[in-house]
Amino acid sequence: MKRFLILTLLLLTLAQFNVYSQAVQPSDENLIQMAILLDTSGSMEGLIEQAKTQLWKIVNELAISKRNGKSPKLEVGLYEYGKSSISQKENYLRMIVPLTVDLDKVSDELFKLTTNGGDEYCGAVIKASLDGLKWNKDNKILKLIFIAGNEPFTQGETDYKKSCKEAIAKGIIVNTVFCGNLDEGVRTNWKDGADLADGQYMNIDHNQQLVYIKAPQDEEILTLNKKLNDTYIAYGSAGREKKENQMRQDSNAASANKETEVQRAVTKSSKLYENSAWDLADAYDKGKVDINSIDEKDLPEEMKKMTKKEREDYINKKIKEREEIQNKINNLNKQREEYLINERKKSAGSNTLDKAMINAIRSQAVKKGYAF
Repeated sequence: MKRFLILTLLLLTLAQFNVYSQAVQPSDENLIQMAILLDTSGSMEGLIEQAKTQLWKIVNELAISKRNGKSPKLEVGLYEYGKSSISQKENYLRMIVPLTVDLDKVSDELFKLTTNGGDEYCGAVIKASLDGLKWNKDNKILKLIFIAGNEPFTQGETDYKKSCKEAIAKGIIVNTVFCGNLDEGVRTNWKDGADLADGQYMNIDHNQQLVYIKAPQDEEILTLNKKLNDTYIAYGSAGREKKENQMRQDSNAASANKETEVQRAVTKSSKLYENSAWDLADAYDKGKVDINSIDEKDLPEEMKKMTKKEREDYINKKIKEREEIQNKINNLNKQREEYLINERKKSAGSNTLDKAMINAIRSQAVKKGYAF
């Protein structure tokens, strides 16, 4: 009996310690979580085009922010809604990508998107993203939803008011982007949805083409990007596939326009471009892998015959090369942005998805203590 009581007390003590340790475990306060909900009904080809070509520009805006002197970590999730080829039982919506740091995956899926006519249930897709994504519970973290579309916000059986109120109760801001006339978006309740969740209501011309303004630094940035690719060391079962996808997203960006290609190269030189799950240099630099414990079969061919010392030297060389290339790209991009400030004044202002999202991100990030 005495042994039983002692064992019980010990187990209770361990349980209390476990609960306490979980409660005080610090969260990553510089994490930013962002879900993008895109209307992929028949009339939204222009919106999809803007999303896939402007992703890197939006990411680059976050990359220049800091809180308490530290750069953020970014997770992006992606939903589509309003597509009639998806079952009505599923409210014509689906999760495409869960919240992830793998920005190449997000880009890959954006370039695969197609449109197909259907009903657009805004309340339902917001609710689905609240339930389906792994949102951090810490209210110090910036958590954003951007929903874009062009039909009344009231469609579907799921009440958008309840969805938006539930979002902000969880500390998740809902920003609404209406593809059309500003007043029409107000009349069809897009502004009301944003107001209910402390977000911003914006309207865009989803058919407006991205204007590329050539800058003197562009070609050098793109040349350096090719050299940057040589610093990645694919390892593990997913390494080769992820490396191939990295190259594919370079090609996708290049096929879109020169501006997208340059913006992607800049993203790859930022701290938000996270690849430690498949890139040995990134994983080693972040202390996520012990080079001496990696199975030889998971190493690239050029490293299999190396000694442990040679492997470490090889990785460190790639890390150093990458850092030098990224610094050059970032310095060139600063010069590029200075050049473009005056050039953009000469052209008409854009009313596109990236501008709408960047304006909202900036104002809402500043409220959370970020500086740009």
